[in-house]
Order: sequence, then structure tokens, then C-alpha cells
Amino acid sequence: MQHLNYRLMSIAVAAALCQFWTARVPAADPLPPTVQILPFETVLTGPHAAQQLVVEEIGGGQFRGDLTSTARFESQNPDLVAVDARGVVTPLSDGVAVIRAEVRGGVADTKIVVRSAKVSEPRSFRNEVQPVFMKAGCNMGACHGAQAGKKGFKLTLRGYDSEADYDTLTRQARGRRVLLSDPSNSLILLKATGAIPHGGGVRFEPGSPEYTIVSDWVAEGAPAPGPQDARLTRLEVFPQQAALQPGQTQQILVQAVYSDGRRKDVTRWAKFNSTEIGVATVDDGGQVQVAGTGETAITVWYASKTSVATISVAYANDAPPELFAQSPRVNFIDDLVLDKLQRLRIPVAPTASDGEFLRRAYLDTLGVLPTVEETGAFLADTAPDKRARLINSLFERPEYVDYWSYKWSDLLLVSTKKLKGPAVWAFYNWIRQAVQSNKPWNQFAREVVTARGSTVDNGAANYFVLHKDPQLLNEATSVTFLGMSIGCARCHDHPLERWTLDDYYGMANLFARVRQKDGFSDGEFIVYAAPQGDVKHPTRLGVPAPRPLDAPPLATNDPRDRREYLAEWLTAPENPYFARAIVNRVWANYMGRGLVEMVDDLRSTNPASNEPLLAALAAEFVKQNYDVRRLIVLITSSATYQRSALTTPASAADDRFYSHNLVRRMPAEVLLDALSQVVGVPTDFPDYPKGTRALQLPDSNVASYFLSAFGRPAREFTCECERTDEPSVTQTLHLANGKTLNDKLKAPGNTLDRWLDENLTEAQAIERLFLAALCRLPTPSESERMAAALADTAPAAGAEPAAVRAARRAALEDLFWAVLTSREFLFIH
Repeated sequence: MQHLNYRLMSIAVAAALCQFWTARVPAADPLPPTVQILPFETVLTGPHAAQQLVVEEIGGGQFRGDLTSTARFESQNPDLVAVDARGVVTPLSDGVAVIRAEVRGGVADTKIVVRSAKVSEPRSFRNEVQPVFMKAGCNMGACHGAQAGKKGFKLTLRGYDSEADYDTLTRQARGRRVLLSDPSNSLILLKATGAIPHGGGVRFEPGSPEYTIVSDWVAEGAPAPGPQDARLTRLEVFPQQAALQPGQTQQILVQAVYSDGRRKDVTRWAKFNSTEIGVATVDDGGQVQVAGTGETAITVWYASKTSVATISVAYANDAPPELFAQSPRVNFIDDLVLDKLQRLRIPVAPTASDGEFLRRAYLDTLGVLPTVEETGAFLADTAPDKRARLINSLFERPEYVDYWSYKWSDLLLVSTKKLKGPAVWAFYNWIRQAVQSNKPWNQFAREVVTARGSTVDNGAANYFVLHKDPQLLNEATSVTFLGMSIGCARCHDHPLERWTLDDYYGMANLFARVRQKDGFSDGEFIVYAAPQGDVKHPTRLGVPAPRPLDAPPLATNDPRDRREYLAEWLTAPENPYFARAIVNRVWANYMGRGLVEMVDDLRSTNPASNEPLLAALAAEFVKQNYDVRRLIVLITSSATYQRSALTTPASAADDRFYSHNLVRRMPAEVLLDALSQVVGVPTDFPDYPKGTRALQLPDSNVASYFLSAFGRPAREFTCECERTDEPSVTQTLHLANGKTLNDKLKAPGNTLDRWLDENLTEAQAIERLFLAALCRLPTPSESERMAAALADTAPAAGAEPAAVRAARRAALEDLFWAVLTSREFLFIH
């Protein structure tokens, strides 16, 4: 029998919805546009200061376009500041000046404060020279920042160690790289400008700002970096958010804010990247070019600090405001999602049918399908609160404990690949008890991070057997409980985040005194805290003070178990990462995609698709005492979760903003259990009792071709990327011709045999199969086509009963195969 295709919604309903979404209504008259000069605050400090200004159009309370190229600038105080035609302001004398910009009949003024304009100020190696090297790529991994350097010249990667780089430039190679007596003949300038052969090519031109900074520094005697240097504290970008149209351009400005209060325009030396190049691209100078519709983050990196600007480009459709105003709203999730959708003009899908919601809620929360009886009862229930009652009832099911125990076991890497059998069961049972008792997530994390004693008696202590050394513990803890990877900072400052080498080894030192020794039984270890032990810094003498990523340090000689200090910071309500990480994981489970994607990549340069929503969910999670069940209720009760998967041409491209349910394939274990459930034949797993479902396995290291083919994670390292739902030819062939499904269909005593024993008619069998697998009744057209197909296989009149049964069974096998290999069955929708 050929593969049967099923539709999620009828064509008539889809057409009606498209007609509703494209209905035109008169738009409200927009507010007249005004203009504003960015940045909001400009302070020019020192003779070398300069600031690029950007004139921005404002409409509807948003920045709507860069008008700088058509603006006319004028200094109202030409004795204090000068401004050129491009809007670049330079200081002349101390005081307060005003710059005026005129464009399209609008006028905007901005105040410029000038300080120390005529004070002699040497160039800073840390804050001026090294950023030149970074922008030019000199200290990047492909050049002299490589582990072995290039041609005998090695700089620290991205300039993470200013003192080491200074010594390399001024002391090595007999001082030829920096020639104090004749700065222009310094090798560092001759090679960078191509005056003499250079494998890296020309990095900057003579007379450029980069050349001027480096040559000035050499001419001033190449002053060294020191403790007196101002330190970069943060970056600010302008505009932080803009609503643009395809074809528009936008200049992004970057200001560095230093510990001495100084602000500096570092746009020229910052590095830029667009997270969605289909929406907008950005060049080396921070010029954004809008290419499509949607939303992208422009990430900015400068001297190990990062920041983000958001560019929103509304879709070109006529979704009326009433569509969003009339969309169902159950809680703040819906308010914040609809606000984003309205700004991007993405139409909203209707509410899913009862059958779709029932199936989705079961698979997402329990990992099983509802029974035919449960589906029938839910579809027949007419009470308005039946969905809310269903959500609350799911937590009473043992399958809820199975599903979430398995999910947290994935996260914590419970497997016999690194643990002995008794330890695996101890760790798994500890997790199950936590899920069953609804242990608050902050307590769950604290007990794991501070676990001690026997790994058999206290299963959580196996965490320290899986990750034995401080560096591994540091990285695993950051991913598991903070959703962020800091592994890059083990060797150098993180290229995409603000974490430095010092941050990494300060946190690693919190695990430096964790020890383990053999226990008394097989697979048992005793985990304990030793009174001594430290992790050394790889590039500096001494021991880094033990401290969490952005918390005050703990004294090196403090007698406490350092993990207790870590746990206090980790689970503190004010920790900006902990609640966001778990909220994002749970959200991804139900919505098919994290608000931050991937869920293990929470960093400032990978912002959430809806930052206000992630912040609100995290705050509510903390307020509700880190209760995962309440979080699940909040998400599943929302109209956002309960939307249909139906799309229109105007919303089909949306895979980030939740205008519709994101269709995704069942996870490997859920799919295998669902096949077993519908056919009525459990899967046999070696060394486990018959009837054990895939989601009840404590160990991922169990032989199963099906689970491996469909993306089961190996639990070898902490990363959601271990699990995959990417389709493959192997999966298709295994469903079509492999043993798993076909053997279940042929197995004696399965669902097919029971239905034959009940002597179900073709119509009854079709109806029951649809309810069991798809949680809906077949349409009249589907019933008619399937009944006809079944009739075609009927034996001739007068055939023996055994032949009749065999023929009917073969037909049912085809029917089951068609439904169970259909997209509607394989996917959660």
C-alpha cells in the first residue's frame, strides 16, 4: 500500500483563515517623524578623542533609519569642537559645545563635553595599540595569535595578556620590531604597511589612524602597560534597536566605557557580526545593510567585551492590528509573543484542535500517546476548562517521572560508558526521586554541585566521577546549570563572550579540592573535599583566587568547601544565568526551539529571539521557587503553546517567534515507545525486564539500532547537540524495510490480532487506528479510500476462515504501516 499523506487542517479552514489574515483595515495615521543624534552622551577626553555622530529618524517610538549621509552638520561652538561633513566631531578646546544636524526639514542638537583637549597624553598600549592589532588580525588564530605564532613572532590570542605582548614586541628579536630611535623604520610598521615583504599582507596604510596610533606610541618611547591603565568596563552600541525596511542601511556606533569614566568611540576597531545574514549583513566598519525580513542581532566585540544591537525588519504583509488584539491571551507569555509578532507583522495561527493539543501535551510531557479511551473521553468533553484539567493531571502520571528523569539523565550524562552499573542506578534513582518529589531546581543543582560521600548511597556524587578534574568540572557545570560554554577561556580570553582566562581559572579553582577514593563495592567511590589543592594559572605565577564567574573571590586559605560558595552564587535569585538556563531548556522541550538556540549557548552574542519573554519567564521561575512543574503549567497553558501548526505564506518562514507551533519529529525514544504502544508489542532491551520502555532506561549505553539511527545522544559530553533529529536515508529505509516496525506488525498477539479477535469492521479498525496514532477521527475521504484499499485485499468468497483471517491481517499490517510511517504520526504538531 502506498504511503498515505494526511493534512493537519482542512483546505477549507486554511482558506478561511488566509482570507481573515489578509483582510485590509485602515491604518492609523503615523506620528510625524522626528530626528535624533546618536550617541545620547558624548564626552571627548584628551587630544586624540573623536566621535562619529549618527542622525536617526524616529517614528512610532522606534529608530527607523540612518539619515546621516543626507544630514548637514554644524558646530554651534567652532572654537570648542569641529565637525566634518560625515558627522565626525573632534575637540579643539575644553568646554561644552552643541552640534546641530539638519535633515528633511528636521533639526536635532546634541551636547558635546570636551575635557583635557590640550593635555599631552601618551598612547596606551593596552587601550589603543592592542586594539589596532586585533582589528588588523595580527593577534588572531590565523596569524601571530596562533599557538606557535608565525615566523618566530607570537602574540597572545586576541591580546589577552598585555604584559606578555609588550615584552614580545619590545624585548624579542633584539628590539627590531620597535625602533625607538626611528619609529617609521620599526618592523611592526614596515611589515604591516607592506613596505617590506610580509606573509600576512598589508594590514593598514601609512597615514591611517591605525598607523598613527602605533607610530605615535613608538615615538613616545613605547610606554608599557601598567596597573594605572584604565580598564574597559563595558561596551555601548547605538542604536541598540532599530526597525528598518529592506534596502536600508544603518551605521552602528560603539562606545567603550572605561573604569575612569572615560567614553571613547571605538567603532573603527570593533568587530561586527550578524546572527541572521538573511535579514541583514554588516561590514567591518559597522555598516548594516538590510537584505530581508525578520530580526537579527548585530554582535559587537572589542577588547574581550561584547554587546548587541537588534535590527527588526517587518514582513511585507497586511496583518491587521485587530488580528493581534483579538488573539487569545492566557498569560504574559502570550502578551510578549504577540507584541513581537505585531511589530514584525507576522500573522498568528489559530488555536490547535482538541486532538492536536491532546497529542502534543502527552508527547511533550509524558513521552507517550494517549490511549484510544483517553482520546475519546477528551474529545467528547465539552467543559471549557478541560485543557487546564488535562495539564494538571499529567503530573500525576508515572510517565511524567519517566520522561523528565530521562531528560535530566541526558543532561547529567548518566551512562555505563563512564560509570559502573550500581553507580548508574544510584544516579538515575536520585534523579527520579527529585523529579517525583518536584524538588526545586535550585536545590537540585545545589545537591549535585556539593555532593559528597558514597556514589552508591548518594547518586548525585557520581557527577564528580564523570568529570574528574577541575577544568572538566568547571566546563560541565557551566553548560549544565548556566547553559553556557566557557571552554574557550581555558587557553585564551573567550572570543564570543566576556569571560577571560582569569575568569575561567578562578572558577576552576572552586573545584580544585574535590577528591575521590575507592569505595567498598563495585563501582563505588567516596567523594570528599580536601583541605588543600589549587589550580595554577597557565600564564601567570601564583594561584588565581577561587571565585564564580562574576562574583567576589573567596580567600585562598578559606577552610570551607569551595563548592558551597559556588552553590550559593549559582542558585542565588540574583544570578542572571541560572534561571534563564533551565527556563530555556524547558521552553525548548515544549516549543521545539529555545528562546536562545542552541540551549547550551547562552551568551551575550547569541541573544534570545524574545529577550523580554525570557527575562519574564526567568523572573517568574525564581518567584515560584524554581518549581519546574509550575513552569510547565505556565508554558502549556499559554495560547502560544496551544496554537496550530498551520502557516500562511506570510508566516511560513517564521521559525523563531512562535506565530505557529513548530513541527518537529518525535525524539528517538518517544518514537520507539509510540510504535510499541500502537502496535501493542514492547521492545526488548538486553538485561531489562520485558515491557521496559525506551524512556525508562537508566542508561543510554543500551544496544538499539533504532535509537542510534534516530539520534539518541551518547551521553559522552554535556551538549544538547548530542541529540539529533536530522532526517537521514538510514531512518527512511529502517522504517520502510527494517526489522523494528515490521517485526512488531508480524508479532503474534499484537494489536492487530486483538482487533481480529474482536471482529472489528474495516470502518471500526480505521477509526480506532486514527484515534490511537493521530488522536483524531479520519475524515470521510480518508475512511472511504482506506476502506476501499482494505476491500481490495479481501479473499474470494467461500475462502477458509484461516485464509480470511490471514488476508485481513495482511491488510491491517499495510494499514498500520501506512499510518505509522506517515509524517503526521512521526512528528509532534
